Amino acid sequence: MRLSEFSNTAIPKIEAEMKDILLSAKQAHDTSLYDMLSYHLGWSGEAVSRQSQGKRIRPLFLLLTTGAAGGDWETSVSAAATIELIHNFSLIHDDIEDNSEERRGRKTLWVRDSMPLALNAGDALFSISFLGLARLEKFHPNQTIVTAYSLIAETCLTLTQGQHMDISFENADNVTVDQYLEMISGKTGALLAASTELGAILAGVNPEVRQHYKSAGLNLGLAFQVVDDILGIWGDPQKTGKSASSDLLSRKKSLPILFGLSRSGKFSELWDQEITPSNVHILAGQLKIEGAYDYAKTIARQYTQTALDAIENANPGGIYAEAFDELVRSLTQRDY
Repeated sequence: MRLSEFSNTAIPKIEAEMKDILLSAKQAHDTSLYDMLSYHLGWSGEAVSRQSQGKRIRPLFLLLTTGAAGGDWETSVSAAATIELIHNFSLIHDDIEDNSEERRGRKTLWVRDSMPLALNAGDALFSISFLGLARLEKFHPNQTIVTAYSLIAETCLTLTQGQHMDISFENADNVTVDQYLEMISGKTGALLAASTELGAILAGVNPEVRQHYKSAGLNLGLAFQVVDDILGIWGDPQKTGKSASSDLLSRKKSLPILFGLSRSGKFSELWDQEITPSNVHILAGQLKIEGAYDYAKTIARQYTQTALDAIENANPGGIYAEAFDELVRSLTQRDY
């Protein structure tokens, strides 16, 4: 089965389940709160589209893992909805913490409705997310559901720990490459790892195969983030949708930049000076001369290969293996 065919079937089921979970938690006096969550999830407000809803990559990975690992993916839809709601709770808070005014071409929730209300909405979405796991009881034994609860709780903690590190790095003078890689393991890798691991759990695989799927998800997330870091400096604006060298202009401590700073060369000197649209290309060029581009490419390829090795060891099969492989390639075969 092709990914497009699977997505056309699965995404409407994911959306319906997410909406049902939210509606099940809605009280008569919660109309305003529900409207905020509906807007953030891309279901209402201006410019509603598939783009406003996001790509739903994590729930697709969960369902395809369940199917490719030998389970019935339709019994895992509630878990997939939970994963996507958790992801979106984190985005509400991230937008506030990063002072981001736009997401998916629309105003962020805190800009539209105020920061206090958006913080509260994020907290509500976090709580509502866990209600989805209880709905697994229709198809899975209690011990499996307890395992799912534990995994998601641990993942949320790891996710917020990664975000804490990321925020702390903004004012830190000496952030190392190793610290950065630890941070993205939490902020970016943890939820994708949980998606593939939970999909494997719900398929009933043995612990060894479960670990392979978890490793695949974690390393796919890390590879994706490192490629994003490369594109944030040297990417084609026509493809990325961001201005060239945007991470340099915003002084984001991404992997290539931290590598360049660790060299203590000409790039470090330029970094300490004012960075403007007129001179940012000089910094990007110097960073490349000092090896940051090649270094980041090597790291991305290492994470990608580790993920592919884990997938090979997990040995996905059945009619969903092709769609699973396509989704993997959509994350790992971007131009940079």
